Amino acid sequence: MISVVVPVYNEHESLEAFFKVLIPNLSKLDNEHEAIFVDDGSTDKTLEILKDFAAKNSNVKVFSFRKNRGKAEALIVGFQKAKGDLIVTLDADLQDRPEEIAKLIKKQKEGFDLVCGWRKNRKDALRANLSSKLFNSIASILWGLKLHDYNCGLKLYTKDVAKSLNLYGGMHRFIPLLVADQGFSVAEVAIEHVERKYGKSKYGFSKIWKDLPDIFTMLFLSKYSKRPFHFFGAAGSLMVLIGALILGYLTYLKILGEAIGQRPLLFLGMLFIISGFQLFFTGFLADLIINISSKKQKDFTFKYSSEEL
Repeated sequence: MISVVVPVYNEHESLEAFFKVLIPNLSKLDNEHEAIFVDDGSTDKTLEILKDFAAKNSNVKVFSFRKNRGKAEALIVGFQKAKGDLIVTLDADLQDRPEEIAKLIKKQKEGFDLVCGWRKNRKDALRANLSSKLFNSIASILWGLKLHDYNCGLKLYTKDVAKSLNLYGGMHRFIPLLVADQGFSVAEVAIEHVERKYGKSKYGFSKIWKDLPDIFTMLFLSKYSKRPFHFFGAAGSLMVLIGALILGYLTYLKILGEAIGQRPLLFLGMLFIISGFQLFFTGFLADLIINISSKKQKDFTFKYSSEEL
């Protein structure tokens, strides 16, 4: 069975055309299919149109938030409600075509757990293309997962992958990274991308500034969430070292007979020393807390277990 999860927000202009293309293509792929629309608190006629879809087609499910909560939360609801062995996410603006789902399924059969669409010839405005390329480059450099398009709306998940995700805020932009970090295999396939015919993009070049805090959050969670002392300890030690060098230099000047009591450099050195020790012991305490928590509960996920047979 194939489940398609479609997060929507004020997409009433494109929904009718999208639905006419989506359902026939799903029928070609698998007799058993479902389309799950998650309305992210739309303020236009989106919900009314979705209700009409559900009334006319028993394979359509609709869930609607009372207010806008964000794409990550909409995707999580779709994943929770999906019953398919394969789960596809797709935006309703028709820039990524439902016909391309077949390419992702073909790639997944090679043994991949997540297949991402790659908008190789992206038909968006220059500012959107530049911000996307910058984001993809930063992510690839920081984590080493070489993908051309982290944030393409068209993705294919196995059920295990989709159900394992815990998304919030802007974390949906890092889905390939989150999946790879859990040990699942990730691939990408070039797909057709067409110009927007309906509505307008909800993202501009300014979104890269919104992405930066999420990048730093993900960097910490992926590399140091299980070992915070490695981060805070290193940062604290570096600050203590800088402070010690400054104070050592001032001590040398004091020995030569110079007055150092009113020098700003003295207070800077003291600040580095104190702040460094604070960071150091913050990491130490965080490591202790994680160690105690891990002893209380262990939750392992296995790639294979004979107990399932």
